[in-house]
Amino acid sequence: MTPSRTSLPARAGAVLAVGALTATLGTAAASPASAAPRTTWADADTAAIHPGVQMYTEGGQCTGNFVFTDAEGSTYVGYAAHCAGTGEATDTDGCEAGSLPLGTRVDFVEGGSLLGAGTRVGGGTLVYSSWLAMEATGETEADTCAYNDFALVEVDAADAADVNPSVPFHGGPVGLATDGADAGSTVYSFGNSSLRAGIELLSPKVGLTLGQGGNGWTHSVYTLTPGVPGDSGSGFLDAQGRALGTLSTLALAPLPASNGVGDLSRELAYAQQHSGIAGLALVPGTEPFRGMLG
Repeated sequence: MTPSRTSLPARAGAVLAVGALTATLGTAAASPASAAPRTTWADADTAAIHPGVQMYTEGGQCTGNFVFTDAEGSTYVGYAAHCAGTGEATDTDGCEAGSLPLGTRVDFVEGGSLLGAGTRVGGGTLVYSSWLAMEATGETEADTCAYNDFALVEVDAADAADVNPSVPFHGGPVGLATDGADAGSTVYSFGNSSLRAGIELLSPKVGLTLGQGGNGWTHSVYTLTPGVPGDSGSGFLDAQGRALGTLSTLALAPLPASNGVGDLSRELAYAQQHSGIAGLALVPGTEPFRGMLG
């Protein structure tokens, strides 16, 4: 596996991992249980921060997956833990890989490509990393270490009004997929790698699942177009428009050009247990799920 931040080289081997990291863990403060969750969002057509937004962490570019909130009404955008990785592109075991610490700043960017840096549309702070959480808790379960690749960036309060939780083009998510996806079923995604030279028509993707692995922790998928470095962290919807997972790896073998997608229901459950963020939950999109109908 090899992390797919664009600043990291694609790793040779069976699978390209989309990142790697480890550092000292600082847990986010728990939110007051009495606080009201956020219920209003920017218009989907004009929101600057949304699923599929480009996220830059100390020069490395990834793609945001879904929007989350907590009991206090704070807003988070998810991406892959390896997007804040400090190790080699071949470092994919989250229980051993190196990471930037919590508190690291992350920029939300629109239009970043090889032709230019794009426009910064907001900022946030890394407040949860599955890799750091697993290191802090002494996680040893092999599948969890291998496939739990999820992180949360808290959107700055000044930028929270510019957030919408809808997935561009496809719409949704309509909820969280908690029972995986059957082999052969349809999946949808929106990758926003800077390697696509800003051509948005290449971002919406549709594909098929090839089955689950890692005792339910990961899904192998084929999409048109395949995921590329910089798409790491992007979200996948199942055939019903539910949030299924997050892009973690780019496979070279045994299924060339397939993608490894971490199971979001498991990753989110781990975060709810170990992040210290009270009331952490996925936010459904304000736009109806349309799939590839656009």
